[in-house]
Amino acid sequence: MTLLSLFKNTDNNNPHTLLWGPDAFLNDYLTRSYSREQQFAGYERVIVDCEADGLDDLLADLTESSLFSQQKLITIKNPFFLTAKVPKKFQRQLTQLENVLSHINELDNVVVISASYEKIDRRKKLTKTVLKNFNVVETQIKPYEVGAITKVLINAEGFAISQSALQLLVERSDQVMDTVLSNYSKLKMAAEDKKITKDLVEKNVDLSLAQNIFAILEAALRNNYHEAITRLTNQLHQGSNPVQLLAVFENQIELILVVKILAKRGRSEAQISKELAIHPYRVKLALRSRLQVAKLTQLLETAIKLDFNYKNGQCQSDDFLKMFILNV
Repeated sequence: MTLLSLFKNTDNNNPHTLLWGPDAFLNDYLTRSYSREQQFAGYERVIVDCEADGLDDLLADLTESSLFSQQKLITIKNPFFLTAKVPKKFQRQLTQLENVLSHINELDNVVVISASYEKIDRRKKLTKTVLKNFNVVETQIKPYEVGAITKVLINAEGFAISQSALQLLVERSDQVMDTVLSNYSKLKMAAEDKKITKDLVEKNVDLSLAQNIFAILEAALRNNYHEAITRLTNQLHQGSNPVQLLAVFENQIELILVVKILAKRGRSEAQISKELAIHPYRVKLALRSRLQVAKLTQLLETAIKLDFNYKNGQCQSDDFLKMFILNV
């Protein structure tokens, strides 16, 4: 099974592929996986970074025969020619590139384009040519889809992961796909018999900053202020910026507040997860909070005021964070 099949494909019978989505780590991961497929065994591998190597090198690789008389699998990274910001000095190369790619099916080689951009310029003739002649794979993932896609991806690579381990992996990766893949790469090295367990995740994947902050809030909500202050002090000693920590506190409190408001309006956990584009487990955790809407609103207002005061120099040390936690 190809990992590209996990995403929307416009023509999966076409080997010429455009991977388009903002996550560069994910696109690189998928590109490497695709290039290792059996259909490309024996191909010469060529990687061209348009920003580093330029369009002349790209044109040469697309039009010149392999030194080894092999078919080539040409991976194009940073294809700025698909974006709106292309200097006029490249007009000649763009015209040549448009001509080559419009006849891509006449080439013996296979071309894979990894476009890690939020947007591409669909108005340009060159972009239209690529969209027409390539299998377009949109690699954009919503946060609530991360867990399901991660599980399929892991299984497709011959590994097994328990549901509890998957949930913990996604949580400790903050639902960010490139972080999930980075942590998964560590787990693959440590997994015995290709089995990923919750214990393996706990030992090899650290808590994220957001999770550490959530643990501080959770401890304070349980009135365990000693644990909360100890965790906060550790974060500060590790070099975390007070403003950064306060921003995460604000985000966590705001999330709990919004989830509780939506729940009061009759939304189910699944509906809230989809509406806020967050993992269902985060909704479940937010609903467990004992704080009422009025108290959450007060805490959020206090956090915003502290943020303003710190940035304006009225708070000279990080003690204001400790006072904030003691008032939760």
